[in-house]
Amino acid sequence: MNKYMRLPPRKGKRRREYRWLRSDGTPNLSDRIHRVPGDMEIIARKPAIQVSPSVPIANALKLMSENYRSLLVSVAGVLKGLLLATDLIDYLGGGDHFKIVEGRHRYNLFSALDRESVKSIMIHDPIVAYTDEKLPSVLEKMAVYGIGLLPVVYRDGRVYGVITEHDVLKHLYGVVELGVKISKVMSSPVVTIGSNSSVWDAMKKIIAYGFRRLPVVEENTVIGIVTAMDLIRFFSPSSVFKRATSSDIREVLKTSITEVASKNLVTVKPEDDLSEAVKKMFSKNVSSVLVVNDDMELVGIATERDVLYALTVKRA
Repeated sequence: MNKYMRLPPRKGKRRREYRWLRSDGTPNLSDRIHRVPGDMEIIARKPAIQVSPSVPIANALKLMSENYRSLLVSVAGVLKGLLLATDLIDYLGGGDHFKIVEGRHRYNLFSALDRESVKSIMIHDPIVAYTDEKLPSVLEKMAVYGIGLLPVVYRDGRVYGVITEHDVLKHLYGVVELGVKISKVMSSPVVTIGSNSSVWDAMKKIIAYGFRRLPVVEENTVIGIVTAMDLIRFFSPSSVFKRATSSDIREVLKTSITEVASKNLVTVKPEDDLSEAVKKMFSKNVSSVLVVNDDMELVGIATERDVLYALTVKRA
């Protein structure tokens, strides 16, 4: 039996990362990764943003809109849960947690934001990394569970910080060689959303497929991209209360996705070296690049996870 329970792929999601896993469900890490120095006390980002389980959803949205994709839920500095941007998207219309808004708040946007606490939707007992844990062990957890962010805690549960795929990629970049074409690493085909879709359509798709980003297409041409963080900023109290024409959240959810999506696209070509993707991710502060042909037709997407696995895992 695996020492970590393997999670099944979400509905419709092409889990290309599974090609990097051995038959027992664990990643076959390159020998050079085992030689990379540093444990989580060195690599992890700190301090992490912490909130109480009783904090209202509105407060969590406000904090996250300041560009935090996660909040650690703690009591007296001891980790109790984890709140991700996708948990909020699930609650606000994308998934099963929307039943709380429907049943308890009768679709009332203001009630759903002000009267519900993060405890209702947070991840209880999240997978964690420990301060004295080495990088290969953390990479294994990320690969097996298909997650890109782990709270970092001391062995007694006290919060130390957080580790993300982005943090690991920055730590490894320059230590390991690339020399791989983007076409060999990118995920394809890409799950997209049409330009005539609504915010609600996008939120449902993000939760159903387990992605944090959706390219927006029009007549086979990519014209924008909507990310989980774009949706968090859209629903932050300072933004959504200005847009709301009534207290009914369903009216806000009908907003066109083109009003939320970013038009500033970060693109590469399939024949480019993977180093080009990494450079653009770091310089533009994004977690993915769109792979397009000369006609701006979308042929793939390369995420931090794709790059990380290409750098760290032995390929057949």
